[in-house]
Formats: sequence, structure tokens, C-alpha cells
Amino acid sequence: MYFPSWLSQLYRGLSRPIRRTTQPIWGSLYRSLLQSSQRRIPEFSSFVVRTNTCGELRSSHLGQEVTLCGWIQYRRQNTFLVLRDFDGLVQVIIPQDESAASVKKILCDAPVESVVQVSGTVISRPAGQENPKMPTGEIEIKVKTAELLNACKKLPFEIKDFVKKTEALRLQYRYLDLRSFQMQYNLRLRSQMVMKMREYLCNLHGFVDIETPTLFKRTPGGAKEFLVPSREPGKFYSLPQSPQQFKQLLMVGGLDRYFQVARCYRDEGSRPDRQPEFTQIDIEMSFVDQTGIQSLIEGLLQYSWPNDKDPVVVPFPTMTFAEALATYGTDKPDTRFGMKIIDISDVFRNTEIGFLQDALSKPHGTVKAICIPEGAKYLKRKDIESIRKFAADHFNQCSLLGKLRLECADLLETRGVVLRDPTLFSFLWVVDFPLFLPKEENPRELESAHHPFTAPHPSDIHLLYTEPKKARSQHYDLVLNGNEIGGGSIRIHNAELQRYILATLLKEDVKMLSHLLQALDYGAPPHGGIALGLDRLICLVTGSPSIRDVIAFPKSFRGHDLMSNTPDSVPPEELKPYHIQVSRPTDFKVSAH
Repeated sequence: MYFPSWLSQLYRGLSRPIRRTTQPIWGSLYRSLLQSSQRRIPEFSSFVVRTNTCGELRSSHLGQEVTLCGWIQYRRQNTFLVLRDFDGLVQVIIPQDESAASVKKILCDAPVESVVQVSGTVISRPAGQENPKMPTGEIEIKVKTAELLNACKKLPFEIKDFVKKTEALRLQYRYLDLRSFQMQYNLRLRSQMVMKMREYLCNLHGFVDIETPTLFKRTPGGAKEFLVPSREPGKFYSLPQSPQQFKQLLMVGGLDRYFQVARCYRDEGSRPDRQPEFTQIDIEMSFVDQTGIQSLIEGLLQYSWPNDKDPVVVPFPTMTFAEALATYGTDKPDTRFGMKIIDISDVFRNTEIGFLQDALSKPHGTVKAICIPEGAKYLKRKDIESIRKFAADHFNQCSLLGKLRLECADLLETRGVVLRDPTLFSFLWVVDFPLFLPKEENPRELESAHHPFTAPHPSDIHLLYTEPKKARSQHYDLVLNGNEIGGGSIRIHNAELQRYILATLLKEDVKMLSHLLQALDYGAPPHGGIALGLDRLICLVTGSPSIRDVIAFPKSFRGHDLMSNTPDSVPPEELKPYHIQVSRPTDFKVSAH
């Protein structure tokens, strides 16, 4: 995992001894993070019983009577303890005199991670025992009263970031995992970025935040949807993959500029680093073109970008879909490093090597290569064999060279070569995607490359009626460090064109979308939009290894909530109102009557 510079300094500098003990100190980084991103300093102790947070006290508070609440982070020799809350740590002196025996008993008997409330006076630490690396390192609390608010039982794991825990254990006890510094940082940074996005969209550019339904209907194409039974026999709701149709209908309704932090659902099964429920920053505008949407998003990210990262530089570079495939072997290239794919067909036009002759003799046959700088120096024989095996295993994929490029980068970095700077954020627009792709199960039929509401490129509209496979779309993706973090398009606002694409080219049942087609006939404005994948974006910003590290209560790799044991079975009598009967567990069939 990549830790930002200030976080690395925290772990190095704040782990110095406190009265002859070594403890990792959180520090009041949340406060500085919030202060740097907001004009007004937030008041953390309003409406609650504490007077201050653990992380805010300084020498300027000397002599003040304070009340603090938090978790016992550490205790040493029954003489002092470290109290922690979301804002940081503070050292508390346990009284030793007989008159305070009851206070000492509370603070000495309470297990680590118990919740306590203490009141006392802010005093200076003894000379020579200050900790300049700790934000509260010049002071400590001389306790007068203490109350045990809740004792902690034996923990399944220690609440320390450096203690290794399996992901399954972290998800099973997620409420404990959330106490860790890294999870606190990730979720608070996510909150701050979303708030800045709201400011930028609503306050600066007149967008309207509108919630759309999560109980909808099945729609053609795209990912598989979750079904929700209704009390009407044989009829089901569907959880939306995105608010796509609703946001287009809002444009028909004259709302002009819509945005939503939208919950979306896709029943994609066990896929690495995917979630069945996820969050999008969903945006739609009327009277806009592709350039306008791209400029909006560049400004949005620049405005909401964390202050502890290098600033976002705009405009982002743009690359066509065809160029991305030809140069990087993927439509989401990582442009932080070179090793581009080059066409060397001309070099081998007259070759006598059989398999190369065979490749070049085929229509559109080419010979391409990747140049690995100093590869001979860093790659060993076993690495070359690994690359050869990787190529053989993925031979039939047209994205083979793109995968090989990343595989080679991984190998080089294991040998100590720095190719992908973790502090660098390399944004890229990929444009001019094909409008349609052949269906995998039946290549003679077409499916939408993006979704069926994407408008064709203006200069390619005539191809819809002659060679639809060659038509380009007004679809654009935003890529960050080789990851797609957003995608959108200019939409079809003409009902006749939309009906032709759905019925004639995609062979979809237009009755399922009759509400949208009807709306387009009632004076729909030209419109377009985009959705940013918030989970993926925050994951990359924080340098987290998985999107599950930036979601408060994520599902596991298999889509399960290990904490609450979800999904769970339902008694047959509770299914009767929904006219559903579940077969035996060994059969795994569900029927609706």
C-alpha cells in the first residue's frame, strides 16, 4: 500500500517513546485535513459531553479544565495511559494518591479499547519528556475524575494498522476495523471530497441534487440486475444499475443540470475488486457537448482534490480508442510509464520465419512488439519463461500485448525498477469508441459498446443504415493510472433514432423502454452526462489496495456481508405474500408462481 508522505512521517516520527514506551501515535491529522479544505474550522465538541477532542490540546490550553471522551489506546505501569478519539491521542496521568483511589481503579482496571470519560487539568509534561513529533506532545492531562462508559471484551485482533489481519476477519468485525487509522483517514477523506464536489456542482455551477428511485424495472442490455419481489404475483422490481433513464428524463423535465451521489447495483457475481452495490457521482446536463462535460469533470476533480496531494493539472490529455489499443493494448492505458506497443511488420515482410509469415499473410495481420528498457539487465531466465507462459495462456485475447505490458512492468518492479510512481496521478480521456460491438455469443448480432442511449458520432450517423459496426460513438471514458474511473456520453435525444437503434440494430423489446421513447417525443433537449466511480476514485487517491478499504461496510469478494451473514435465508411463510417458493438447497432453483 502507498502511504502519503505525511502518513509515512506520522508512523516514523510519532512512534518515539512516551515515558520509555513506543506507541504509534495518530496525531490530529483529521483536524488539519478539515481546516485545509474548509474556510471555517469545524466545531468538534458541540452538542456533546466533552469540552475538547484528544487531538486538539496544546500548550496554549495549559491550566484549562477539560473533559475528554475516548478509547484507551495504551497503558503503562498503571501510571499513565494514552486516550484516543477520531482526532488524535493525548497522554493522561493516572493519579497515585490515596484520595483518588477510585479514579485509579477505574483507569487501571479498564481493558485496552474500553471507552472512558475523564476530567482534569491540562499541564506541561516534565522537562525532557516532551514529544515534538506528537501534536499533543507538550502537554498531558492530570485527571481528577473518571468514568468507565463501556468496558471492552477480549478483541479478535489488535486495533493497530501494523498488525496483519486477514480481509475476512476485518470484514467480520468491521466495526473494530473502522477504528484503525487508515480506515478513519480513508472515510474522512472520501467525505471531504464528496462535500467539495457538492460545493463545486451545486454552489458554483447551479446543479440540482436529486434522488432517483432504487425500485425500478428491468432494462435491456448491460450488467445483470438484482430482482426484488413484489406482492403482485409474478411481478418484480429491479434495482437500477445506474440512474441512466431517470437522469435523461430529468433533462426532458427541464431540470437542466442534475447530479446525485447515486447508489447503484449490479449482480455480477464473484469478480475481483467489484461490489454488488457501489456509488457513483452521477451527472447530466442539457445543451452540452463532449468538450463541455470533459471540462466540467476536470474542474470538479481539480476543486475537490485533497490538499495533501500534488494538484491536478488540467486539461487532461485525450487519446482515441483506436490509438489506445494500438499503443497500449487496452482502452484504459496506464500512461505513467512507456513500454509502448510498436508495429514492426515492415521489418519482417520478407522473413522466412514461418509463424510470422503466416501472421502477415492474413487480412490485417501485423507483428507488434514491446520494448523493455534494460530488460536484459533486470529480467532473468525464469522471468522470460513466465512471460512466455503468460502469452500462451492469453493468446486468443486481442488485449494480449496490453496485458503483457503490465505483466512485464510488474516483473521489473519486483526487481527494483520504479516504473509507476505511486505519487503520480495520470489522468487521460479516451474518446471515439465504437458505437456497437459484436455479441460474444452471436458475433452476427450487435450490442452497445457503452449503453443503448449513447449518441453516434455526428459524422458517422449515415453508417447506422449501411455499416453500423463502423460507427463511432460520442462516448468518453476517464482513466486514472490504468483504471477507468468514469464514463459517459452524449445521449440520443431523438425518439425516432433511439427507436431504430433499439429495435432494428440491437433487436431489443422497445416496450420495456416505451416511457423513455415517449418522453423523447415531447421536446427532449440535447443532453449528455457522465458518472464517476466514487469507490474506485477514492481507492486510487488513498493508495488503497482494494475498493473495500474505502467503503464503510463493503461486501466480500463473493458478495457476502461477513459481519451480518448476508444474504440470509427467509422462512417459507414470509415468502408466501410474494408468491415465491424456494426449492431444496441442493437444487438451487427459484420459481415464481
